[in-house]
Amino acid sequence: MIPVTKPYIPDLKDYQECVKGIFERQWLTNNGPLLQEFENSLKKYLDLENLLFVSNGTIALQLAIKALALKGEIITTPFSYVATTSSIVWEGCEPVFVDIEESTLNIDPLKIEASITQKTSAILATHCFGNACDIDAIESIAKKHNLKVIYDAAHCFGTKYKGRSIFEYGDISTTSLHATKLLHSTEGGLVFAKDRNLINRMSYMRNFGHDGPERFNGVGINAKNSEFHAAMGLCVLEKIGAILEQRKQQSTIYSSLLKGMQIKFQKINKSCDFNYAYFPVLFESEKIALDVKMQLELNDIFPRRYFYPSLSQLNYVNRTEVLISDSCSARILCLPLFHDLSSEQQHMIVDTIKKSIV
Repeated sequence: MIPVTKPYIPDLKDYQECVKGIFERQWLTNNGPLLQEFENSLKKYLDLENLLFVSNGTIALQLAIKALALKGEIITTPFSYVATTSSIVWEGCEPVFVDIEESTLNIDPLKIEASITQKTSAILATHCFGNACDIDAIESIAKKHNLKVIYDAAHCFGTKYKGRSIFEYGDISTTSLHATKLLHSTEGGLVFAKDRNLINRMSYMRNFGHDGPERFNGVGINAKNSEFHAAMGLCVLEKIGAILEQRKQQSTIYSSLLKGMQIKFQKINKSCDFNYAYFPVLFESEKIALDVKMQLELNDIFPRRYFYPSLSQLNYVNRTEVLISDSCSARILCLPLFHDLSSEQQHMIVDTIKKSIV
């Protein structure tokens, strides 16, 4: 069986060595030494000063919305994982969907201004599949209309924009460290902000607002993460160079094998140093995509319809006409991609696709 993805698992002995100290210290959570080491290692690797390790990528988005005190409407993309939209609704705001570019699969900056109203407080854009949005255009629009910018960079570990970590951009950026991600901590997430005051605010917020054992600095929730998760993150971070290189090689194989077929690939932003976290392909019709999916599954190969359906079709949001997102979500498949996927397996996957669309 070939799944759409599998987590990278570090050597068991390395993980056991890392967690050994947890048993000796009996310090399992609450900003333990491994969590602090993980945060500091990430700061060094990413060349960023302001970040926090939190319990997951969804909580990261919710903290971002709360820390920026957003109200009213938030402009966002309909083509993303559900957490992008559900976080907006969960925090009492209204998602306003702006259609995407078919080529990049990211929010179309040319369509944003038409959706801005007096109720708009922010833009929450997803760097879809690790491909950078048109950051310059989005931030120019935000500055013009005095809006905050949050980037859902859940797919983006290892991606750079104009030579810098993509997490450096926006008022707040977030990412996921879920087991499916290139860098993972089993479960986890990160928040980033250029403004140190925002990081300080979210630091209180992730720990119930505690300012010492008997004082509180504002309202908070439990968004902390544990020493065991930090240990996994440290072990995977040690191998991130090899993980990124392997994904690039695997993506190059797919691109070569699929060349000349009636398939469209995601167009990568020219200012983006891409991380090759996913391999999405767009077919000419939903029927072809579903036929390919069925044939792959008959051969124990399991792609995913990332992201289907468009988020504007959720039953707790206002329906919006987003024709490009609806079309792309119907026609897209993400092909299997994980660290130990072999070239032989990739050939088998592509051969099955070719037989399906002849």
